[in-house]
Amino acid sequence: MEFANKEYLFLLLLIIPYIVWYVMFRKKSEPTIQMADTYAFRFTGRSWKVILMPVQLFLRILAFTMLVVVLARPQTHDSMQNENIEGIDIMLAMDVSTSMLAEDLRDDARDITNRMEAAKAVAAEFIAGRPNDNIGLTIFAGEAFTQCPMTIDHASLLSLLHNVRTDIAARGLIEDGTAIGMGLANAVSRLKDSKAKSRVVILLTDGSNNRGDLSPMTSAEIAQSLGVRVYTIGVGTNGTARYPLSVGGGVQYIQVPVEIDTKTLTDIANTTNGKFYRARNAEELREIYHEIDKLEKSKIEVQRYSRRYEDYQKYGLIALGALLLEILLRITIFRRIP
Repeated sequence: MEFANKEYLFLLLLIIPYIVWYVMFRKKSEPTIQMADTYAFRFTGRSWKVILMPVQLFLRILAFTMLVVVLARPQTHDSMQNENIEGIDIMLAMDVSTSMLAEDLRDDARDITNRMEAAKAVAAEFIAGRPNDNIGLTIFAGEAFTQCPMTIDHASLLSLLHNVRTDIAARGLIEDGTAIGMGLANAVSRLKDSKAKSRVVILLTDGSNNRGDLSPMTSAEIAQSLGVRVYTIGVGTNGTARYPLSVGGGVQYIQVPVEIDTKTLTDIANTTNGKFYRARNAEELREIYHEIDKLEKSKIEVQRYSRRYEDYQKYGLIALGALLLEILLRITIFRRIP
């Protein structure tokens, strides 16, 4: 247990002068009766009330002590410890362009309506299956940014992944397009200071690079120089895909061509000693992540934190109980009549 306001504990030193005052001076202030002879009381024993009289002192000291503890704000340990665990550092780079709204990866059994929902669902399963890994998330369309830096707090990561909207580019929250080079570069930048032996980027897209200041191969060469292995996944069926088009406040479905730059994705994977995968449906995408899940593991050092909780309630109740009991005893059993 720790105290947020430790300085209040010095108030406990006041107990010492109070005990000295009680023993040395209190009895002198109590009413007395002068008697000519006390011989008749020579062999009279002390009553149980007299014997238990110090209980009042104990209860007062207990109440005061508990009040001081409450003022010092006792808290549970905010522990932090370094642990060596088996794992790798992984960045997920996910395409969120409007083309990810195509519904060729639909899976009604799992409530998956489009490519984006399929990618999020499978990524969530992948994250949940690797509790010891540092995992982060980069999203990209015409530009790229880090949705979540690498962390072992997978609950927060999954929450941020869930909050990635399928229409983020369509609503203008991010520039539309497919900046594969920028998305890869952003993910790699999060891994450059990693000390793990195995560092991986899983890049998922459904198109070809048409935006950004960095070409995909330039980013791949940067990844290769840093020892980052890149697994690329091209999602989308062959030929054409069903795509929802907003028309006059409603939705009209059209067929759009599926144009995945498999050559560039393959070259990225080969340059970084990774592998290119092709997912034509939700089940294939799930199998791809299962295969990537079999990656080698290496020891990494992580810091684990535990939350801090206020723990004053029980001490406050003890103080209140001791105070009320002392008052009750003083006005009943130990009541004095001057």
